[in-house]
Amino acid sequence: MNQASAFYYPNRMGRVILESMEEVVGRNGLNAVFNLAGRSDLIGNYPALDSKLDFSFTTVSGLLTQLENAYGPRGGRGLAIRIGRVVFKYGMREFGSQMGLTETAFRLLPLGAKIRMGGQALADLFNKESDQRVHIEEQDGKLLWVIERCPMCWERHTDDVVCHLAVGLLQESLYWLSGGKIFNVEETLCIAKGDATCTIEIDQTPLA
Repeated sequence: MNQASAFYYPNRMGRVILESMEEVVGRNGLNAVFNLAGRSDLIGNYPALDSKLDFSFTTVSGLLTQLENAYGPRGGRGLAIRIGRVVFKYGMREFGSQMGLTETAFRLLPLGAKIRMGGQALADLFNKESDQRVHIEEQDGKLLWVIERCPMCWERHTDDVVCHLAVGLLQESLYWLSGGKIFNVEETLCIAKGDATCTIEIDQTPLA
């Protein structure tokens, strides 16, 4: 059960994250991160594919922190972005039909509508299935992905933005939604460095 100070992802979201980490850093690399994070209990013991809210924000944040400690800030950032891209791929397998993103009617929408509706569908998924809280805003031609309660930087205190997994997730979602176009995606605010929200800005015009 949730406590006032404890928030969770459902187990199947946790499993998607761990499987994505394993694909990017390898099993041995991930086991090393587990050990650094004091979570050796997860070695060979990933969460079940169910909707129980048992995968804590503390675990998510702790693993991403130790990923940076193991590979350095720059290396950890690059790996977290890659992990986020794989999370979207695996997440579509688990949640795609639930979000309605695989329906023909959605696929035939104009690009701008797909970006806005796809972003909202993704936000709705997190808001409904997990303790993460997200909303979408539009500002100066950009779509803002605003995380009000964030597992990636939970209880962290840093000098720079650190929610790189979310950036990778959004990069890959835009690549998929647009049929292979590249968009500029940048985190500009982060709760870990004292901001009120973790805010990721998305240019709605593709770079390529």
